[in-house]
Amino acid sequence: MNALASSAPVRHLALLVVLSLCTALPTWAQVKLTQRPEQIAVEIDGKPFTVFYIGGTDLNRPYLHPLRSASGKIVNRSFPAGQLPGETTDHPHHAGLFYGHGDVNGYNYWAIQNVPTAPSKASGTMGRIVLKEVVSVRSGKASGSVDAILTWLTPDGNPLLTETRKMTFHAHPELRIIDFDFDFAAIDKVVFRDTKEGTFAMRMATVLEEPPPKEKATGPSRTGKLVSAQGGEGEPNVWGKRSEWVDYSGQLDGEKVGVVMMDHPGNPRHPTYWHSRGYGLHSINPFGVSDFLNDKTQNGSLTIEPGQHVRFRYRVIVHPGASRARLAELYKQFAQAKSLSSNQ
Repeated sequence: MNALASSAPVRHLALLVVLSLCTALPTWAQVKLTQRPEQIAVEIDGKPFTVFYIGGTDLNRPYLHPLRSASGKIVNRSFPAGQLPGETTDHPHHAGLFYGHGDVNGYNYWAIQNVPTAPSKASGTMGRIVLKEVVSVRSGKASGSVDAILTWLTPDGNPLLTETRKMTFHAHPELRIIDFDFDFAAIDKVVFRDTKEGTFAMRMATVLEEPPPKEKATGPSRTGKLVSAQGGEGEPNVWGKRSEWVDYSGQLDGEKVGVVMMDHPGNPRHPTYWHSRGYGLHSINPFGVSDFLNDKTQNGSLTIEPGQHVRFRYRVIVHPGASRARLAELYKQFAQAKSLSSNQ
């Protein structure tokens, strides 16, 4: 047998090894992101987590939906609101996990709906937040990320702000962790005006709302509770208050679940104010100071001059009913992280 013939089985075996490794590569990535023309799907450990909606005829503001726990429970209200039996339908602009504000140079980026709407007097003040470019989509073993550039448009279509957004999705056996890094660059002079209607927000699943104090709510029994880093419990002790983090937790189909939102210590006006409400709104808002303090002499507006930037960083964690001590520990990890792209 010549050397060339004897080496053929070896080459064949080597080729099989290479092919098997190439085939196995996708399974190594614990966080897998799949980009399509109008959305980017996120899977963690082979299970769907969320979808980032970035395009479409009626998309007026990008958002993440649904948000799932590690066990697969959907913790936010459906979109459009009212798809599920007994689900609330108020505030239809509370769609997914989103960023918007009720008064930016007089334009409303908070009450935007991603549905066809008939022209009205109010539509003349409604801005739009649209995708300019997806810079990168990365999958990985410990984390995956999306880098995107968005444009904040005035009602007549002129660009007002350029938003650079990075979202990092972390692999974890019990938690679902997303880091958000927002950089806003002013094209013209921009003022995020003082109003409670904002800003970085989601709407909890109806069953995770707080039980109403007096009247009986329609639909399913509510199981949720708001808790702040300072130990405040319930809407009266959380809404309009400042805190490093706020948690919204309850039971969903008999399973403990919660969503904690965290304000990075490097953010302007840290610790932030909160616009989280008992009816399911979970929202960070550093601008609505006069409303939160019920003092019209206060002004929480923030001005960005043309060409200048402002940056906000947040972490959102979907957890299986973590204790307050555990949440404090998770916040400490976030606050001390050298890079928000590092795995926790």
